[in-house]
Amino acid sequence: MPPFPEAAKSATGDSQLRHNLRKATRTIRDKRAGVVGELDDWSDLRAAGKAIKDRTLRHLDGYLEQLEEAVTAAGGRVHWAADAGEANEIVTGLVRATGESDVVKVKSMATQEIELNEALAQAGITAYETDLAELIVQLSDDLPSHILVPAIHRNRAEIREIFRDRMAAWGVPAPEALSDDPRALAEAARVHLRERFLRTKVAISGANFAVADTGTMVVLESEGNGRMCLTLPETLISVVGIEKIVPTWSDLEVFLQLLPRSSTGERMNPYTSTWSGVTPGDGPQEFHLVLLDNGRSDVLADEVGRQALRCIRCSACLNICPVYERAGGHAYGSVYPGPIGAILTPQLRGTASEPEASLPYASSLCGACYEVCPVAIDIPEVLVHLREEVASSAGHRAEKAAMGAAGWVLGGERRLGAVQRATSAVRSLAPRRMPGPAAAWTDTRDIPDIPAESFRSWWRREGAAEDADGGAGGERGGQEGGRR
Repeated sequence: MPPFPEAAKSATGDSQLRHNLRKATRTIRDKRAGVVGELDDWSDLRAAGKAIKDRTLRHLDGYLEQLEEAVTAAGGRVHWAADAGEANEIVTGLVRATGESDVVKVKSMATQEIELNEALAQAGITAYETDLAELIVQLSDDLPSHILVPAIHRNRAEIREIFRDRMAAWGVPAPEALSDDPRALAEAARVHLRERFLRTKVAISGANFAVADTGTMVVLESEGNGRMCLTLPETLISVVGIEKIVPTWSDLEVFLQLLPRSSTGERMNPYTSTWSGVTPGDGPQEFHLVLLDNGRSDVLADEVGRQALRCIRCSACLNICPVYERAGGHAYGSVYPGPIGAILTPQLRGTASEPEASLPYASSLCGACYEVCPVAIDIPEVLVHLREEVASSAGHRAEKAAMGAAGWVLGGERRLGAVQRATSAVRSLAPRRMPGPAAAWTDTRDIPDIPAESFRSWWRREGAAEDADGGAGGERGGQEGGRR
């Protein structure tokens, strides 16, 4: 992927994309505003969610060990993956051990992050996405562009064509006379997926939350596909980021109120599936939990940046962001788009390459993302923190030198005065547009006019003139003397 400015420039030129994004994000955020406004204690819930997450991250090592013990006691197996390569190797080995070559998946951003589908394909294993939006993305050889609605950049007419052209190659074909009515599209997907659910013996999932004290995995979804993936197969493999832990069921209750309202604008999530290990004769008889680090420990070590790990993947920050609404998710070059992606991706991947280094600048710093975040992640604070990190790197020597020079000038009264006088003397020669890379700034902004005289010089002259005027001073003195 190119750096964000290049990708965004291309995306904003697509009028259909902008229309699709504007309509979808405004609909979702209006619904969210309505259901959040119903609660008098929303700010208290938000504060509680933040506090739970912060406490969990402070003691993450202990909670991870507690989770492992609980999952093992319930009949599951826990695997630890330090990075994407290790996680893919573990999952591929587990699928191969079953003798199966097909798996069904319930939407999981962690598996997209590590590019699990591609790793499975290289091993001769086909992963079938079962979330409707993920199915659309997979059939069209596309990439997700939203956390909650991966196919948000597609409209109904486009989805109908994708189903008609590509569905047959992946299984049950779409009806010949398929229309773009949402109910018809949903029915075509249902028929296509039902056959896959009934005969596939291995499933892969993520988890919205993992409850440490009981070893329970929790998946929230709106279509019922997750319920099918989590109950019908014989083997279930869950790939879960280590930050998804909550300590207890009481803590989970807070997030089951925060997440639906912030994500889909619903008071209660339609399908909430929970499972702990295995139960003989009921559901999958083999359960594997893969706990994924993949850079999260490094994020945890950053006192400012670690708050990104509080994220519960609600997508509220995407739906409110004016930059995302115009550029879309693909411009961010990551499975995590929008404001949260602008702070999470550079921390997980580092800022050594240009695409990641550009993401902290993919924001106007308006602060709307912080206002809607249900766990109070101060995204603007982290963006500025990451910008400082990028600017301090070897690739930004010119900016660092410029800031150093400015600090030297502003740090001395005589130096500042000399520069101001020199600038005023040559103000007629000042360009209206900055040269070189700085031109991007003045393409949309005017350079302020340089005054003929600095304020310091004016004040020095006017102050001297007032001191020389004894009348004003004498009058004030007389009035004060009279009052005394």
